[in-house]
Amino acid sequence: MFTLAEVASLNDIQPTYRILKPWWDVFMDYLAVVMLMVAIFAGTMQLTKDQVVCLPVLQSTVNSKAQPSTSGRADFTTVETTTGQGEASSSMRTVSFGSAPTVTPEVPLSRATSSQYHPTESGQELKKEQKDSSGRKTNLDFQQYVFINQMCYHLALPWYSKYFPYLVLIHTIILIVSSNFWFKYPKTCSKIEHFVSILGKCFESPWTTKALSETACEDSEENKQRLTGAQSLPKYVSTSSDEGSPSASTPMITKSGFKFSSDKPMIEVPSVTILDKKDGEQAKALFEKVRKFRAHVEDSDLIYKLYVGQTVIKTVKFIFILCYTANFVNTISFEHICNPKVEHLIGYTQFECTHNMAYMLKKLLISYISLICVYGFICLYTLFWLFRIPLKEYSFEKVREESSFSDIPDVKNDFAFLLHMVDQYDQLYSKRFGVFLSEVSENKLREISLNHEWTFEKLRQHVSRNAQEKQELHLFMLSGVPDAVFDLTDLDVLKLELISEAKIPPKISQMTNLQELHLCHCPVKVEQTAFSFLRDHLRCLHVKFTDVAEIPAWVYLLKNLRELYLIGNLNSENNKMIGLESLRELRHLKILHVKSNLTKIPPNITDVAPHLTKLVIHNDGTKLVVLNSLKKMINVAELELQNCELERIPHAIFSLSNLQELDLKSNSIRTIEEIISFQHLKRLTCLKLWHNKIVEIPPSITHVRNLESLYLSNNKLESLPPAVFSLQKLRCLDVSYNSIALIPDEIGCLQNLQHFYITGNKVKILPKELFKCVKLRTLSLGQNSITSIPDKIGKLLQLTHLELKGNCLDRLPATLEQCSLLRKSGLVVEDHLFDTLPSEVKEVLNQDTSIPYANGI
Repeated sequence: MFTLAEVASLNDIQPTYRILKPWWDVFMDYLAVVMLMVAIFAGTMQLTKDQVVCLPVLQSTVNSKAQPSTSGRADFTTVETTTGQGEASSSMRTVSFGSAPTVTPEVPLSRATSSQYHPTESGQELKKEQKDSSGRKTNLDFQQYVFINQMCYHLALPWYSKYFPYLVLIHTIILIVSSNFWFKYPKTCSKIEHFVSILGKCFESPWTTKALSETACEDSEENKQRLTGAQSLPKYVSTSSDEGSPSASTPMITKSGFKFSSDKPMIEVPSVTILDKKDGEQAKALFEKVRKFRAHVEDSDLIYKLYVGQTVIKTVKFIFILCYTANFVNTISFEHICNPKVEHLIGYTQFECTHNMAYMLKKLLISYISLICVYGFICLYTLFWLFRIPLKEYSFEKVREESSFSDIPDVKNDFAFLLHMVDQYDQLYSKRFGVFLSEVSENKLREISLNHEWTFEKLRQHVSRNAQEKQELHLFMLSGVPDAVFDLTDLDVLKLELISEAKIPPKISQMTNLQELHLCHCPVKVEQTAFSFLRDHLRCLHVKFTDVAEIPAWVYLLKNLRELYLIGNLNSENNKMIGLESLRELRHLKILHVKSNLTKIPPNITDVAPHLTKLVIHNDGTKLVVLNSLKKMINVAELELQNCELERIPHAIFSLSNLQELDLKSNSIRTIEEIISFQHLKRLTCLKLWHNKIVEIPPSITHVRNLESLYLSNNKLESLPPAVFSLQKLRCLDVSYNSIALIPDEIGCLQNLQHFYITGNKVKILPKELFKCVKLRTLSLGQNSITSIPDKIGKLLQLTHLELKGNCLDRLPATLEQCSLLRKSGLVVEDHLFDTLPSEVKEVLNQDTSIPYANGI
């Protein structure tokens, strides 16, 4: 037999699931419990009460009267049968005349004896008994009655009367299982559990209370209403968390923007910056969980379909139960005719039976039908609710209107259905859940946490001085820009790297010294007032990006910008690049540095070409083909075209009459025959052709008379032509890392030469004419095959740097002492060679060891 506790376990739903149980589901659960009680009550009564009681039906009155005279005996039988709870007791008295044996059970002996001596008295008593009995007499004993009752219970009683309690029990269990199947189905229960856990955390999170409270406080009228409501509350009401924690099954708001005291009701305005660090981290984790859960659940509608399916099953079940039960209501009756066909055992063929439970079962059946009808109507209402509104879409429009979070997105499919279910429980859940769907809310949380962590003192500790002795602050991978940054009024350089939600507020106007800004993969949003300040004060801007779309649009409107550095992908498809906006507004731009993968110089550069004085293009190896735009840059003084796969010197360069410095590093230039055309560039003083494939320097180089610096390192030169040494203004000559075996004697003609680099060649002998270049300050002779250094090196009185490491030297000349400006820090040589010098020479060279920073000051 089922106990109530065992049956109740079938409807044992986790308390956390209550938020997904709308009123109709809860009401149907209660109806199911009542049906279970009906089933248990009916079953218990059937087991504890009589099933049926039967009496034989006599064939005819004549036969019953003629039977004693024919047999010559008279039978008088009195049968009293009492059946209850499976026990029977009988009392039977039989008096026989004639040849029949005399049986007098349960008759006292004194009475039998007295009847022998008082026959008249006994006859009177017998007549009295016959007069008192009003029915026909049968000759069945107690065992025969028990037997026939059992037979007729199975033959005469309708099956519905026998199995009604068990059918009710089975139907109710099926309905209970159907109501909770969506909680237990493997493919939905995990999503539901995850949703409920996240929803509970969102509901109880202090961040939701704070965010909604701040939203409420923004509306002054709503504040007045809240104040009025607060005054009307009892004085002892308090939302302090010290009074106790809410139960797990009933989530409560853990923090509130209001606190009430017994003296005077008051409103506590939430602080923008106060938020426990642990609560902030938990809120950040919740934002991530909600984002991932939404992406996982919105792509299917299995939960919705399963709920609709189980509701349809319950409705069909209700119709089925109602149809067949209505047909069997009338079969439950008190009287039944039984024909057991056991006449050879009993002597009778037909019996009249009574079903003792018929009345009660009929009442219970009617009650059960009533419950089923109510249950069915609720199922129909559920179906109406399911198909009346689009449950696969959920709009936070009302929440957006009531709060400052206007970006809360609408959701769909299973996510939307679950929120619709929650709304039937309490709409506040969805409202608080929506806070974690808002990017504005998430950014606001990040801002609060960021400002709490990065205080003014902490930022001050990260300020450093760069090579230009400017105060610099570098912020890397933060959730935003801390407000305290804009209190560093003496900052010169601000670097923001990998800050996806960077915003520059109007407070930046306090940073009057700020002139340089670095944005590395950081699409900064600038407010109007802040932009006005940057437009007037910013002089240098570095932007590093992955795609051209990441360049903020306001960059192209900084009219007072002097230097612009763009580093990122600007392939041929994006050559609208510099770009999406024109550079025409950058009227004061002087330096443009582009490090990308260009195939041609973007046309938009020509918008500012007349103003540019320096153009730097660093390619990643992509061949730069179209260079005609260079002709328009008439004021360019410095031009760098590095790693552009150039095979010859571009002809467009020869039109740049104001060009002073040309750098063609890391290209594929093999010949420089066009160098004769540089004679028209009267201002060209520096020519860098390093890291190419140049095999020979043409004699025509002598026509570039104003050249002061010539860089030809990392090429394939085997000799230096005399024409190079006719450049009387040459101050720096770099031919390192070639295959030069001999330094010509003509080098002595370069009286203005100050820096000579010939490291990494095949030089064996140093000509004496080299030391006629008395203005030499740097002499790099390392990694050659030099066997000795002439003593005339002492004539180089201005020498500060001498590199001799990697040669075949045995000793160093003592005349190094005469190089008054040379110190050990500027002498690059093996230690054992340095030890060969006389002690007085070492002492002179070591003079800077006591003042290590003398050269830097």
